[in-house]
Amino acid sequence: MPTLKEVARELLRVNMALEKGETLLVVTDTETAAIGEAIFQAGVESGAVASIIKMPPTARPGAEPPLPVAAAMEKARVVICPTRNSLTHTRARIQACQAGARVATMPGISEDMFFAGAVAANYDEVARLSAELARRLSTAQTALLVKDGLKLRLSLAGRQGVASTGLYRHPGEAGNLPSGEAYIAPLEGRAEGETIIDGSVAGMGRLRGPIKVTIRGGRLAAVEGPEGDELLKLLGDDPAARNLAELGIGTNEKARVTGNILEDEKVYGTVHLAFGDNTTFGGETRAGVHIDGVITAPDLYLDGELVLSGGKIIL
Repeated sequence: MPTLKEVARELLRVNMALEKGETLLVVTDTETAAIGEAIFQAGVESGAVASIIKMPPTARPGAEPPLPVAAAMEKARVVICPTRNSLTHTRARIQACQAGARVATMPGISEDMFFAGAVAANYDEVARLSAELARRLSTAQTALLVKDGLKLRLSLAGRQGVASTGLYRHPGEAGNLPSGEAYIAPLEGRAEGETIIDGSVAGMGRLRGPIKVTIRGGRLAAVEGPEGDELLKLLGDDPAARNLAELGIGTNEKARVTGNILEDEKVYGTVHLAFGDNTTFGGETRAGVHIDGVITAPDLYLDGELVLSGGKIIL
């Protein structure tokens, strides 16, 4: 089995196209420091001008890192963020990209995931599926999600889909590693209906039982299920956190539902919804939180055309 550093070196070469002499910043925390250190050492051995910052874990997914960390991210050309909680949907990440950085976020990354699962995917195929689904999301006006007889309708009008391909080789590109999804910010205030989250939830892990969510006027209106109260607690008291922020589709056939949202939301044929902030990918709602929930084996229609049937992508 390869070492952490050997996997990290390949990730920097293939996914990030790291070149000798480029500035590399690794942002890690006290819970993911071993992986962060391996990426840093791999960067040094690859000839990069590498630095590493270790911080305490942020309070929750989507929370901003400390200001000195954000400032350092803007100065690097390649930024890798193996952290417990997600930095994907933060101003720090988007400002680093605007400054020309290539950014890979790795929220909740584990050593198991580093050696198996989604990291081992064929990223050319992941990129193909993700790009095509992002195109379909961009051109669609409406989406209909069907799960266990429940229906959730969303408006996508005027919003652009995003492909998280796992390949971040050009200035300003960013996404998760491991990766494999296409996602979009639904139009605020327009989503209506109900659905079942039955895979996992960011910050909660694999669910013991399904959570039924009711959406009214684009916001989470009611939650039913054994862990519903935990979801509400995680979202906090800010009304903006109830915003239905994201509709995403997993495209990575190597990914597994493990309870780690970084991998779970990439599982081929799943859909994930997120609540909270969506300003970093085309939405208008700012919140200090972004919480994803994974839905297994759903049906999804875009403008009435079936693109996902029982967990199988139809293109």
